[in-house]
Amino acid sequence: MDLTARYTTRTLPAGAGLDDLVARLRGEVIRPGDPTYNDARAVWNAAIDRRPAGIVRAAGAADVRTALAFAHTRGLPLAVRGGGHHVAGLGTVDGGLVLDLGGMRAISVDRVARTAWVGAGTRLRDLDRATQVFGLAVPAGQISDTGVAGLTLGGGTGWLMRRHGLTIDNLLAVELVTADGRVLRASEDDHADLFWGVRGGGGNFGVVTAFQYRLHPVGPIVLGGPILHTLDRAGAALRAYRDFMAGAPDELTAFAVFTTVPAGPPFPRTCTAGGSWRSTSATPGRSKRASGSSPRCASTARPRSTSSARSPTSCARTCSTAPHRAACTTTTRAATCGRWPTRRSTRW
Repeated sequence: MDLTARYTTRTLPAGAGLDDLVARLRGEVIRPGDPTYNDARAVWNAAIDRRPAGIVRAAGAADVRTALAFAHTRGLPLAVRGGGHHVAGLGTVDGGLVLDLGGMRAISVDRVARTAWVGAGTRLRDLDRATQVFGLAVPAGQISDTGVAGLTLGGGTGWLMRRHGLTIDNLLAVELVTADGRVLRASEDDHADLFWGVRGGGGNFGVVTAFQYRLHPVGPIVLGGPILHTLDRAGAALRAYRDFMAGAPDELTAFAVFTTVPAGPPFPRTCTAGGSWRSTSATPGRSKRASGSSPRCASTARPRSTSSARSPTSCARTCSTAPHRAACTTTTRAATCGRWPTRRSTRW
């Protein structure tokens, strides 16, 4: 979500007027000087260091309405935070009010209809955990710590997109609080213009408090892992990637990334000196081409290091969760996600 609406440029003196807001909320308000303030104002991008006058941790749509009205009547800058993963830090604001939806994580799965209602504070790891009980998944994201709200409203790329589309293609409805305090359900049938708006039509239509998604059968075991080349082989590797993906099955999603990997195991020394090029893939489907050995790229771009593994679908987004975790290997995936059958590949 992480959209920022500014009604005026006036800011709130620290603590001023917040006692009235506290009395009207079911959730909590965190202010400068509170023991949890520094943790509460932090976002995923550690380069963003902003100091809001107050942080509202909403417990539901009613709290969202109250916080919106409070910010509006006082002309305050307002930042809405879902998972706080926005790289530009739009989920926080200096001197204004942060509306933190992180506590709104309720998930209701209808395995017969293959749909799920998901609270706006939900992280992808929570969503995977709830849907994989039924062998289902939402096409959403690559990293388990990402919030569903910002990801969805931004379109939502991920490991399942070649087979099932973007996250936004699988959005069926939203519950939303408008700036004037109305709580609406928008879908193709209800408030269709508003539904169009939140699916890429722009920003600041309101604060989405819940999403309804279409689910797809996925897993429970998928094949995936990184393939690393040294930077001097990037040209050949990219051409091989291009040629291979032109005929790859829709069940296979692969990303090409220029990155720096940490020195030391499990990465070979040749991959940590001078940078590297990485391709990371996941194969959630059951096509004949994907169900056997891992796919192979052209021999003109032999990788320095590869690691593929069959692992639970819920782990596919776990391995790159923390900012300090640059990549995931078979070993770390097995250790993080439990004892699952794994297989190393010496080539791709």
